Amino acid sequence: MESFGHVIAGEEVASIDGATFESVDPWTRRPWATVALGSAEDAARAVRAARSAFDEGPWPRMSHEERGAILHRLADLLERHADELAAADTADMGKPIAQTRGHDVPRAARNFRFFADHARLTAAERFPMPSGHHAYTEYDPAGVVAAIAPWNFPLMMASWKVAPALAWGNTVVLKPAEQSPASATILARLALEAGLPPGVLNVVHGYGPDSAGQALTESPLVDRITFTGESATGRLISKAAAAHLTPVSLELGGKGANIVFADADLGQAVDWSIKAVFGNSGQVCLAGSRLYVQREVYDEFLAAFTAAAEALVIGDPRDPATQLGPLSSGEHFAKVAGYLDIATAAGARLHTGGVGDGWIVRPTVVVGAGQRDRITQEEIFGPVVVVLPFDEEADAVAAANDTRYGLNAMVFTRDLARAHRVARALRVGTVWTNCFFVRDLRAPFGGAKDSGVGREGGTYSREFFTEPKAVIMELS
Repeated sequence: MESFGHVIAGEEVASIDGATFESVDPWTRRPWATVALGSAEDAARAVRAARSAFDEGPWPRMSHEERGAILHRLADLLERHADELAAADTADMGKPIAQTRGHDVPRAARNFRFFADHARLTAAERFPMPSGHHAYTEYDPAGVVAAIAPWNFPLMMASWKVAPALAWGNTVVLKPAEQSPASATILARLALEAGLPPGVLNVVHGYGPDSAGQALTESPLVDRITFTGESATGRLISKAAAAHLTPVSLELGGKGANIVFADADLGQAVDWSIKAVFGNSGQVCLAGSRLYVQREVYDEFLAAFTAAAEALVIGDPRDPATQLGPLSSGEHFAKVAGYLDIATAAGARLHTGGVGDGWIVRPTVVVGAGQRDRITQEEIFGPVVVVLPFDEEADAVAAANDTRYGLNAMVFTRDLARAHRVARALRVGTVWTNCFFVRDLRAPFGGAKDSGVGREGGTYSREFFTEPKAVIMELS
């Protein structure tokens, strides 16, 4: 059993009351680590450390070059400790080691490098004025950031929040999901080794309601809250933040539409569509879990897609050959499996897939469902896709927009005009055309409708993690 504590004011510490909880390996279904269980008092201690580091410490007063050098050293350490970090995320939530080691850790390092450089290189505005005046903008760090990260990409999503906040001079209290705590502690250990001053990056473990998470969102000492997770939790955070008018950035649930037109390269569409819904065992808010296929090619596409789904390698996430591991917890497995019962009870059919051994759900293709069925409308967060035919472009757009979510969508077509037309008509935060999950970190990332509030990435992160200030000078 390994042990992971909170990291507060530069030290790894136990909870004030000594409480702990166990992190369970989803593959073995046995505990593998003991973790400090934070309370509201532990969260308050972490916030006070971050507040002191912001108000009195050197970090907000350093130049972008000085902060950037430390963040680049942290990125170096992430790469050096990639095996340890990847193993921690795999043990915590069952993601195949090929994905944590090959994608998540390198992407986390890239996030720190990108935002370190972006903060240094991004230009500010100047506004020439008549009558001998001159105006310009400054971007001051906002203060203390509460960053609440999800369990499906533990290290990567933590870095997406922590990196821009630190790059712009803020201090941070990171609360990882209780299902995936280990890599957050390792990240904080490495941040101290890289030279981050004590209290600049704090980590507190614990649950949400009536625990550390709720305490962070209700604290009057917190200046920004960034959260990724379920839409229902996002509403609670918004309500708590409103008491102090604390700005929030919420990246919430999704029910991504994937539209395949008859003129698409079907081989390309199948390959990307498999990645879009079955990667990370479907535990991705961006998953293309509603697959709309034009009727002329529906049967051909479904046959090829099903064959590709059935060929995916399921097994021990520590095996480099494994492509799908278990779901993250027994509770989540029960939820996903329950949706399969809901689908069949409503008259749909499992074309392939279903429940496997342990906490495994095999890649599952559902056919015969209706547009308004729960299996089509609700976020399942598992390796389950609903395949529905459509006739005309307008039908596909209407069906894609017919959901309370608006995080992302995919479009597969060789018709350039159609690609632009459909992308404009979709009410989502991101549209991928003939691809999936390709990111430019300068671009806005976030969702519409129930999928979130605000955008992050590039200058959008600057707007959120700073207090833009107008300065007007008299020149005469």
